[in-house]
Amino acid sequence: MTAIRSVAEPLGSSFRPKRRLGFNTRVSFSDDRGPARGLRDGVELFRAAEALGYQSGWVYQRHFDHYLSSPLPFLAAVGQHTHRIALGTAVLPMRYQDPILLAEAAGTTDLLVGGDRLELAVATGAGAAFDAVFGAVDTDARTEARRRQARFLAAVGGEVLHVVDGPGQGAPVGTELKVTPHSPGLRSRIRQGAASIGSAVRAAELGIGLITGTVLHDLDEGETFGQHQARVIHAYRSTWRAKYGTEPPAVAVAASILPGDTAELRETYAAYDAQRRSEGMHASRPKGALEPVVTGDLPAGVRVSPVFHGDPDEVVEAVLGDPGVAAADEVVLFLPPAFGLGENVRLLTDLARTASAFGWAPALT
Repeated sequence: MTAIRSVAEPLGSSFRPKRRLGFNTRVSFSDDRGPARGLRDGVELFRAAEALGYQSGWVYQRHFDHYLSSPLPFLAAVGQHTHRIALGTAVLPMRYQDPILLAEAAGTTDLLVGGDRLELAVATGAGAAFDAVFGAVDTDARTEARRRQARFLAAVGGEVLHVVDGPGQGAPVGTELKVTPHSPGLRSRIRQGAASIGSAVRAAELGIGLITGTVLHDLDEGETFGQHQARVIHAYRSTWRAKYGTEPPAVAVAASILPGDTAELRETYAAYDAQRRSEGMHASRPKGALEPVVTGDLPAGVRVSPVFHGDPDEVVEAVLGDPGVAAADEVVLFLPPAFGLGENVRLLTDLARTASAFGWAPALT
């Protein structure tokens, strides 16, 4: 089995040592084991990852399926069983978030887990698949998502949302209404989940961090995923430096990195890659999950990230040669959604070993 490899630049060229290594899990559950077991296994996965030295763990939100639908209560629970690992969302689609309630829940969660561990990545994409449930709006989905994002950033940043100017408003006239409880540093730990250059530029203009995911838009013809990802990151950093005159926050990228030290594992990872190529992001579904309504046959200019798989040496070579991973400050390892707790822990253990080759060392204390 051979790993997917980018040949855009020499191996290791401009490869940034990684400040942090994290993972992303969908906290899935099957019909056989049920949601309660899936949630408990998710907590155990974070505990194991922290023990292995991982510095961040991220969860994905997906409604009406066999995955985590409400990340903040889950992360509040994880925070009671861990001590150091950063707890992130990747991503929360803003189209269906109430910005004030989200800010309240985020502040509460952050304070419960220590006041410095929560990192929220939000998205403002054009998807509006669940309007029939959440309700339609008068404008398009992207415009509405951006409106809600702006309101959320103001709320989570502690800004005055309203000054009571009359009776019947729940507080004395003249009262400045702000979200409580307020976690002072949380605003600086908000990121944009960006799938395009335009979204990355907007993140910089808003003064928030950046994480790029496993789907990118607006690729030029013949451009690889990694090449475009590197352009997205460059656009973010350039815009930030021009606007603020400072160095931007660390940029994270999500990546599927699957080193296999046995033939059986390499076969498993290759099968996952093949499924992902045909089914796109809906590959690796737990038993009972919804059948996908889209496939891997994506529109022009849209790409799903590669899966780096093969023996450990092949995987290291491929990762070092990928311009998108090379440009990032942090790698978030995307775990196949249908993997169970034992499979995920083994994969994280193997990855911790492999990742030392690209400048990351476990932060065990």
